[in-house]
Amino acid sequence: MEPVRKVIEVVGGIIRRGDEFLLGRRPLGKSQGGHWEFIGGKIEPGETPCEALARECREEIALEIVNARVRTAVTHAYPDRTIHLTLIDCEPAPGAEPAALEHEALGWYTPVKMAALDFCPADAELLPVVFPESKVRKDC
Repeated sequence: MEPVRKVIEVVGGIIRRGDEFLLGRRPLGKSQGGHWEFIGGKIEPGETPCEALARECREEIALEIVNARVRTAVTHAYPDRTIHLTLIDCEPAPGAEPAALEHEALGWYTPVKMAALDFCPADAELLPVVFPESKVRKDC
């Protein structure tokens, strides 16, 4: 019998600017290195998902966000851990620009252009849910 794994609570931002969304590519030396993801990270004890996303955006990309609201969530089992990823819709604060402090790269993408990117599996699982009208489909 396999031991029960603790589920790690994480958050990701569907950060929208016009018809584009901000994505980050994970550094090669980290878990899921080289894959694209929605910006975010672990939820700390006592934080709501929206508070966690605001903190992670400040820490990872020096970006203040506004209008945060929970969109959807998924639980995904990686070989080494299980995560519960909550995605949150939001926008950059007026005049705010992101900086790649912890990512290999940042980019603004339309849903159609996202189809060419190699996403982390948990994020890929949510693409057809978040962007059902587009051609974004990723098989895990």
